[in-house]
Amino acid sequence: MVLTDGEITLRPVRMRDQRMWREVNQRNRDWLRPWEATVPPPAPGGPVARRPTYRQMVRHLRAEAGAGRMLPFAIEYQGRLVGQLTVAGITWGSMCSGHIGYWVDREVAGRGVMPTAVALAVDHCFGRVGLHRVEVCIRPENRPSRRVVEKLGFREEGLRPRYLHIDGDWRDHLIYALTAEEVPDGLLRRWHRTRSGASGAPGASGTPGAPGTPQGPAEAPEGTAGTGQGSAGTDERPSGSEGP
Repeated sequence: MVLTDGEITLRPVRMRDQRMWREVNQRNRDWLRPWEATVPPPAPGGPVARRPTYRQMVRHLRAEAGAGRMLPFAIEYQGRLVGQLTVAGITWGSMCSGHIGYWVDREVAGRGVMPTAVALAVDHCFGRVGLHRVEVCIRPENRPSRRVVEKLGFREEGLRPRYLHIDGDWRDHLIYALTAEEVPDGLLRRWHRTRSGASGAPGASGTPGAPGTPQGPAEAPEGTAGTGQGSAGTDERPSGSEGP
């Protein structure tokens, strides 16, 4: 499944992405680390869990996708891999829900890449997939990532204390959510209208509504959010060395 809007594309994560994925991920280590999912300490006498390699991560994502529990995407901007977005925890029955995690290259932050990618994924979830609710879990301190969902009109629903193990400890997370009824015309269409309005404001720049084009102050830097599925970090990084 490939989803595209202008210069922004969501496509499946591939094994052959490893070199570019590692380059982007390693170059953004300091940008991603404070928001990155980590492995909690084992229980006394329990097994020590280890971070996956890139190939192990891709195999896991494919297996979960095949089971209908996950939608893993690589994010491309102008034909170059710049991040990752994963719809995880897909639940059917009376819930029909999932949650989104993402990270993006700092070099393209502020160009509308992440809000557009999230809008593409949400529309796919509500449309073709048939989910009713999508949520994003973000640390309160992660202002860039909170700006992504706030610009898209997600509702803030409250705080989940010590919800996820991030950057070495259990961290509180704010919960943002949307249901299908809230975006009857599609989230991407609403995002285009929002950007078009912002571009007409005093001091704004760029082409109104053009995906991937900086829109002045309305485009705060984007960051990382997530639930540890398709995390920005694996063991594929140099020795010694959720995200925005």
